[in-house]
Amino acid sequence: MTTEPVTPHPPERVDRPLLTQSWLDLTFVHWRVEPADVAPLLPAGVVPDTFDGSAHVGIVAFRMHRTGPLRLPGVPYLGSFAETNVRLYSVDAQGRRGVVFRSLDAARLVPAALGRLSFGLPYFWSRMAVERERDRIAYTLARRAPRRGVRSRIEVRIGEPIDEPGELEHFLTARWALHSRVFGRTARLPTTHPRWRLHRAELLRCEGDLLTAAGLSEPAGEPVSVLHSPGVPVRFGRPKRV
Repeated sequence: MTTEPVTPHPPERVDRPLLTQSWLDLTFVHWRVEPADVAPLLPAGVVPDTFDGSAHVGIVAFRMHRTGPLRLPGVPYLGSFAETNVRLYSVDAQGRRGVVFRSLDAARLVPAALGRLSFGLPYFWSRMAVERERDRIAYTLARRAPRRGVRSRIEVRIGEPIDEPGELEHFLTARWALHSRVFGRTARLPTTHPRWRLHRAELLRCEGDLLTAAGLSEPAGEPVSVLHSPGVPVRFGRPKRV
């Protein structure tokens, strides 16, 4: 199997999107993990994607803005909400890289329910907030359902823009598909958006039990990467069986 190269630009176009949305005020926090530890957490047909021999687990917090079906205008209220996800990175049998979500917490009940029913994604309904004051931004959540009681708070200080991201930054952020179990089969949903505008960030606080609730161990050390982005508009293609 030949794995597709890591590229800051999408390898395929999504001309007829299934969903459109924007991701705003994103923070990416990543730790190294052993590939063997996360392999059992991936859907059938995909294996851990690695960088210098390590797999990575990430917490990504942001604001979803105006999600909408097809080419229709995004929904202003139900389509706009805070979200935080726990993710792993995958490669399918054709060498295509992707994201596997272990959990997605959303501040709107209807999108969370639709994400579970339509795409098999592990969405949870949570009370959430995104608060920004100058160069500091904080994301908080308290899960409502299912599995009430999970909590998280992430706070960072946004630093200087990165003129030319390195290989690791591209590996962790330039992901052009997600892998998920849809109606009992592993499927791939292609994704396209403009190249990320990334900033360095300093992690000021990371509290809670999001990782353990997602079936992962607590990280043994400091994160290997903390990044921020003002955001991108996104298009999702239609799922296809892996």
